[in-house]
Amino acid sequence: MRAHVAIIGSGPAGLLLGQLLTNAGIDNIVLDRVGKDYILGRVRAGVLEEGSVRLLDQAGSSARLHAQGLQHDGFSLAFDGRNHRINLWELTGKKVTVYGQTEVTRDLMEQREISGAKSIYEADNVNVHDFGSTSPHVTYEQAGRTERIDCDFIAGCDGFHGVSRRSVPERAISTYERAYPFGWLGVLAEVPPVASELIYANHPRGFALCSMRSMTRSRYYVQCPLDDKVEAWSDDRFWDELRLRLPAEDAQAVTTGPSFEKSIAPLRSFVAEPMRFGRLFLAGDAAHIVPPTGAKGLNLAVSDVHYLFEGLRDYYTDGSVAGLDAYSGRALQRVWKAVRFSWSMTMMMHRFPDTGAFGQKIQEAELDYLVHSRAASTALAENYVGLAF
Repeated sequence: MRAHVAIIGSGPAGLLLGQLLTNAGIDNIVLDRVGKDYILGRVRAGVLEEGSVRLLDQAGSSARLHAQGLQHDGFSLAFDGRNHRINLWELTGKKVTVYGQTEVTRDLMEQREISGAKSIYEADNVNVHDFGSTSPHVTYEQAGRTERIDCDFIAGCDGFHGVSRRSVPERAISTYERAYPFGWLGVLAEVPPVASELIYANHPRGFALCSMRSMTRSRYYVQCPLDDKVEAWSDDRFWDELRLRLPAEDAQAVTTGPSFEKSIAPLRSFVAEPMRFGRLFLAGDAAHIVPPTGAKGLNLAVSDVHYLFEGLRDYYTDGSVAGLDAYSGRALQRVWKAVRFSWSMTMMMHRFPDTGAFGQKIQEAELDYLVHSRAASTALAENYVGLAF
């Protein structure tokens, strides 16, 4: 087989890049080691920046997003037993859209099928070869046979544990990482959300987040120790703990019900650089991970795709390599700003084991300053709605 671009990974980054390339007449193949059902069963965040929505519009896969997505022009920081609203629209003139990552993936999958572009699922032993040359290729196994895709470029959109980054020689890549000493216990439940906007809560018992997927499906989180077990958390225990960490008015408004998904996710910040190695390009979680506190993971993957697509489009349109040469630098400039924001939100909203009384007072003073200073609130809002790309 041959394609202009081989895309490894059929999450949002890989599928969005593939659709943009297909729309531009640039042949591509997407392959993944798992099947569609597994991919669509993964639960991920769902706060989209305006730039992400625009790129999904460009791909032609946003009709359901606009019909079902929830536009939010603010969110609340809860501390000292009160909610303090950050008015995103007033401070920045922008909004965010709440729409689950699983739904973004589903829409992109359906659009790819309609377009007739080729996807390969359940591909075993995927490997990338000769990406330092002008003739890279990808191999994989399926039905007992080894298959090969010859291509001009390889896009590694296969996540943190994927083969793309692991194939880069150690001397050619630098990694930066911060692991956090806690996790998020999250539940999904078919109950109406406690509020019409997200609530980020700082409480002596730990962080909590009230989010939603729709007006009938809620997504809630509480900070928990890394060694906690999901089995130790009954639904009743979770609802009780969530209410303890919210202001009284919100605690009373929580609608409880059986959860249909419950999991504990560790938090980490991770960046690999550069993001280009010859004709292999990393995008999304293959190159960087952020804690979900700032709602940046999916949006960073989309901005990576924006820069990479522009470079590939210019290469096939007029032979220019300028965009491809600039890809890593442009992407990383935005990545590090989002990593900084996600880190700062995580540090400000969570209780760390070594915080101590002094650290807690500093945290409380920072939150108080943030919500009472228009300049500080604007800086927070600008980062939350997303920096330009």
